[in-house]
Amino acid sequence: MSPVEWPRTVEDAIALQERLRTQVITISAPDLRVDTVAGLDVGYRSNDTVAGVCVVFDAKSLVILDEVVVEDTTDFPYIAGLFAFREMPVLLRALDQVTVAPDLLVADGQGLAHPRRFGLACHLGVHTGIPSIGVAKNAMGEFDPPGRARGSMSDLVMDGPRGRDVVGRALRTQDGVKPVFVSVGHKIDLDRACAEVLRLAPRYRLPETTRRADTLTKQAVSSG
Repeated sequence: MSPVEWPRTVEDAIALQERLRTQVITISAPDLRVDTVAGLDVGYRSNDTVAGVCVVFDAKSLVILDEVVVEDTTDFPYIAGLFAFREMPVLLRALDQVTVAPDLLVADGQGLAHPRRFGLACHLGVHTGIPSIGVAKNAMGEFDPPGRARGSMSDLVMDGPRGRDVVGRALRTQDGVKPVFVSVGHKIDLDRACAEVLRLAPRYRLPETTRRADTLTKQAVSSG
């Protein structure tokens, strides 16, 4: 699953995003079933040392089935819109090592809510072929505040070559808390993506996939 060769320059990385974004599927298969779901996150111990985490949950009970932490180095520059080229190699190594195959990937970051409509969640989904969602703590784009009740949502929009594009949703996962920002990664539609995030966030603002992955990355970074 690891990429054979990653772009070495910013120009090549942008060109790859432009090419691969045409492969993103923004609808769910009629038979899409999510029994297992993986949370993925990356932490930085230094500018070039990263820890990648993959945690697989039972989607119904939210019991952790497996979790893996992998450390690696990266020399791709830290540039907004190109974080995937720093983070995907270590995430793919972690995903390779879990013993339970996930039906859905939940990335701590963006999917279509990206300047080239190809954030980390899209790249992970297209590369692996696994349905994927981006769940971000901060908005990439503009939105009107959703209602205060759990499940309230509003469109997340960004300027594009053909005008304003809906690239995701601001989703209120708990009454009165700050929303999270959900965007499609691959092989899932936006309504289903929001429904899955709500299922994964029964008590807290962040889905359990993100909460556990965040905890493990912080532990890995602080242990060095």
